[in-house]
Amino acid sequence: MSKKYRGKGLIHLPSRGRGTCPVCKAKRIKLLYEILQDNGGKLTVCKRCRHKKVSI
Repeated sequence: MSKKYRGKGLIHLPSRGRGTCPVCKAKRIKLLYEILQDNGGKLTVCKRCRHKKVSI
């Protein structure tokens, strides 16, 4: 049987957690991972860019 609760946390995010990744510029992709910038700020990025170091 299917699981009713799967993806429940995404419903409350704006645009269901999707957007344009600021690192790789991929569009309509899930932005679920936070990374630290060099200046101390935080960015929300896609799964492919979660291990990259960013200086934007």
